[in-house]
Amino acid sequence: MPLRIKQDRIAPMTKRRNTSTVTAGTVKIGSKCPIVIQSMVKLATTDIAGCVKQINALAEAGAKLVRIAIPARPDSIAFAKIVQKVKVPLIADIHFSAERAIEAIEAGAAKIRLNPGNIKSKDDINRIIDCAKAHKIAIRIGINEASIRNLLHDTPYKQRTGLMIKEIAGYIRFFEKRGFNNIVLSVKSSDAARTIESNCAIAEKFDYPIHLGLTHAGLAEDAIVPASIALGTLLWQGIGDTIRISIAGAPVQEVEIAKKILAPLGLYKSNEPQLIVCPTCGRVQWDLIKFAGQVKKFLKGIKKPIRVAVMGCVVNGPGEAADADIAVCAAADKGFIYKKGKKISTVKQAKLFNALRKEIEDL
Repeated sequence: MPLRIKQDRIAPMTKRRNTSTVTAGTVKIGSKCPIVIQSMVKLATTDIAGCVKQINALAEAGAKLVRIAIPARPDSIAFAKIVQKVKVPLIADIHFSAERAIEAIEAGAAKIRLNPGNIKSKDDINRIIDCAKAHKIAIRIGINEASIRNLLHDTPYKQRTGLMIKEIAGYIRFFEKRGFNNIVLSVKSSDAARTIESNCAIAEKFDYPIHLGLTHAGLAEDAIVPASIALGTLLWQGIGDTIRISIAGAPVQEVEIAKKILAPLGLYKSNEPQLIVCPTCGRVQWDLIKFAGQVKKFLKGIKKPIRVAVMGCVVNGPGEAADADIAVCAAADKGFIYKKGKKISTVKQAKLFNALRKEIEDL
């Protein structure tokens, strides 16, 4: 009989805050929809072939939206060609220029990102809103802390959250007076605590979908912890409808990290196996780390949401095995294999990996 995967492992662990639903091309964003993972192209937009390749790789990895920078007129021209060559909806990243925003919308952007700190002319904003309404696209009002500070008269550290909320509230009122509400909000900082504080503040004030991100988080190995703390805390409180991990590295890594943050909270239905490994201590009498490495390498070829546990002794081994689809708990010269918490075999150490691999394959 085939093994049935426990469905409660992918049930959300927290109730999402109610938000409106925003449409960006074929993608719906809001509390009634799955959280949307997105990333950003990291090549010059004029490199059309390279951008298309990177966008397709991001879509394959699980990104549902991809953002691309439009700093100059040649980028708008290239963007129009890129839109025609990919299936995932594209977000045009706009700073300073209303012309670039309008060009991107007319070229087929599903959504544009505007930073209130960089476009202040009311006439320019009205032109962008009217064009977005005509083409039925979404707009993200995205504030970065760094871009709204007046460095000649800098706002004190403790007052910057208030500054961001004041800035985004004014922008929202302007959009609403123009009759536009296909809006996503974001307030970003490179500071994890302020990212949490500012997003909690806008979640209390507005019911628009929120895009989460810890901006300028660093190299991948340095970004994982602060991004996980900031975004994980917000997601646990039910805040967040779309997510991007901002790292200095390959964009596919951003998608992979996002999935790793969402999955333990029950907010992403992964087809990847989960490997639980004992941290080891003085009770371990075998090379558990080497064995776990073999198991991890083998699991890379598996596309099924199974839970596998590799435990070093009998202290926590049986308990972890009870929650795993397949588990091994080993001693000096032998190991015990469990299926769904039930011990099914005792195997000599030299044959343990092959025996475990066979049981996994049989699933």
